[in-house]
Amino acid sequence: MISRYSRKELVQIWSEENKYKIWLDVEVAAAEAMEKYKIIPKGVASVVKKKGKIKVKRIHEIEAKVKHDVIAFLTSITEQAGIKARYLHQGMTSSDILDTGFNLQLVQSGKILIKDIDKILSVLKRQAKKHKLTPCIGRSHGIHAEPLTFGLKLASFYEEFKRNKNRLEDAIDNISTCSISGAVGTFANIDPKVEVYVAKKLKLKPEPISTQIIPRDRHAHYFSVLGIIAGSVERVSTEIRHLQRSEVYELQEFFSKDQKGSSAMPHKKNPILSENLTGLSRIVRGYVVPSLENIALWHERDISHSSVERNIGPDANITLDFALIRLANVLDKMIIYPKKMLKNLNLTKGLVFSQEIMIELTKSGMQREKAYKIVQKHSKDSFTKNINLIDLIKIDKSITSKISLNKIDSIFKYSKHFKNVNYIFKRVFK
Repeated sequence: MISRYSRKELVQIWSEENKYKIWLDVEVAAAEAMEKYKIIPKGVASVVKKKGKIKVKRIHEIEAKVKHDVIAFLTSITEQAGIKARYLHQGMTSSDILDTGFNLQLVQSGKILIKDIDKILSVLKRQAKKHKLTPCIGRSHGIHAEPLTFGLKLASFYEEFKRNKNRLEDAIDNISTCSISGAVGTFANIDPKVEVYVAKKLKLKPEPISTQIIPRDRHAHYFSVLGIIAGSVERVSTEIRHLQRSEVYELQEFFSKDQKGSSAMPHKKNPILSENLTGLSRIVRGYVVPSLENIALWHERDISHSSVERNIGPDANITLDFALIRLANVLDKMIIYPKKMLKNLNLTKGLVFSQEIMIELTKSGMQREKAYKIVQKHSKDSFTKNINLIDLIKIDKSITSKISLNKIDSIFKYSKHFKNVNYIFKRVFK
């Protein structure tokens, strides 16, 4: 991923230096296990751990000749560690290192993404409670529907990111497997106890059955969850973009003192961060399909998945990490305009109370279809003639004969729409 959309911690995880370090950790753990079970002489692991240094440039030089990254890595370590290093990788196959290492990188990344989500949850919780009773209009199909509070809108995002956290924790657990089973996964040339030892040492679980590779449905699950999280990032970002439109302007992204919105129009304050997040979300979701297509490999293994994962592994995790932190900052610093929310709420002159009038008419004995038709006609007249709905309702005898004027006045109040806000908040923030 380009540096513009990358944070240092994730970049380090997906660096070649860290990848080879993880490979070395796997090889050393396997050597320790083989020593323990008297498969290789004692002292191999300690010598390799002491003398084996990661030299990325040298590994590349060797790979340019041998055309095999794991062999190049092992050759480089052997050059430094000496003759004892010949016992490394005994009975193992390349995928034992590649897949266990890749899973460890995913686990490392996933744990940081969990922390990122925690930051979003913290900000959303604070903002939701602050605006728990800030009235605003709810919209369906982009059209004014009925009143809600801005706190409820944020609470909805909070609950979604709680689910995202649970999904990601499950995906991390699912990907936390280790395979040290040799060619075609039969343990023909390596004791299964070595795999158990390595898994425990690296805080993974042994893959119950590997076909030389760790099955790619696990990885598809992980990347699909990243895609879902990206969808949630875009959902929040799209809402912010809509609410910042000039015709709406219920909130805006923070705009710093020296920031410029347009090279041509000095007045512009654009929701550039939310738009950027929308784009980044598309990128992350775009990696889901290749991860799904990686599931179906030929027989016990092929390497058609390899080139895919070399790209989507770093890019999906680094991009989502950047997006989550940016979203947390946007939510933390966004400027909210409660007065404009109230103004927009009153924009349709009481049309938002149409359902309650209809319900009250049905309670009085009127058929629903007839009640709907009466209220719909007054709603259309209110909109086209720019008249408050309550004024049209109060002069219609077919309504006032069923509903008292005092009752009509009580219907046209926002408070009843917020009577269960505390109930919802208790369920979300329990």
